[in-house]
Amino acid sequence: MKWITRERPKIDRIACPWLIKKFVDSEAEFIYVPFNQVLEKAKELNATPFDIPDVEFTHYEDQSTFDYIVKKYEIDDPAISIIAGIVRGADTDRHDIAKESAGLWAISAGLSYNITDDYKLLETGMIMYDALYSWATHLYRQNHLQNSPFENLLHEVYNKFLKDKKSGTKTPAWVQGLKEIIQDQIDAQFAFDLKKISSELDLNPSYLSREFSKHFEDLNFGEYVRKLRIEKAISLISNSSHSLTEIAYMTGFSDQSHFTRIFKSHTGKNPSSYRKKNKKSNPDTKGK
Repeated sequence: MKWITRERPKIDRIACPWLIKKFVDSEAEFIYVPFNQVLEKAKELNATPFDIPDVEFTHYEDQSTFDYIVKKYEIDDPAISIIAGIVRGADTDRHDIAKESAGLWAISAGLSYNITDDYKLLETGMIMYDALYSWATHLYRQNHLQNSPFENLLHEVYNKFLKDKKSGTKTPAWVQGLKEIIQDQIDAQFAFDLKKISSELDLNPSYLSREFSKHFEDLNFGEYVRKLRIEKAISLISNSSHSLTEIAYMTGFSDQSHFTRIFKSHTGKNPSSYRKKNKKSNPDTKGK
């Protein structure tokens, strides 16, 4: 069976051929001609016109031609019902019908812009609708973020962040929680693990890394933790008799050379020089 419609297809005029070939007639042939030639060529070629005014296969009220074909041929498939809403929203610029409608319109318009041959465009569009059908059949309930537990947390945190922002909350609740976690470890070995902390706060590590500096002295997570380690080291150097190696270990550095390098970058002095200078300026600490 032959079907004919106007040239330069985008939504319905690609979605309908895909639907017809998949559920109505796998051998169907589709013809694109200028709008003013559709009816004349339909008679000449004994083809069924579609998606133009005043023919059977067209829009009815708020329904698209795709909707009519589904109804006409009694296509009872949950995935097709999903796709019908997406096509209807994209073809009528009512993207509120389905959140995917805007995406379908954007991709369809882009394909039409890139591919000037209508039949090549149809061939490419068929692949696109095959993919959409697979998604609607198997993946409709699955979010992209489900593929990664950390990305899923990011999605949840982002929504919570937006909610907090709308309610006028200046500082997200997780900031105080993170400060408490860090404070709990100040006197321990600074065994900070971003993923573990993110899990405790019910946050995504990527989100936490990105938002961290806004609430912690304009420092990223690593810089802030290093700053606290050095502050703790300074306190131990000034107020304890621990060796520098012990202090390096107690403040979470992997070895003394690493500790020395980071300490010097923060204070301008290596730890031993800092201790000597501190003892000279505070003689009452010598016996500690």
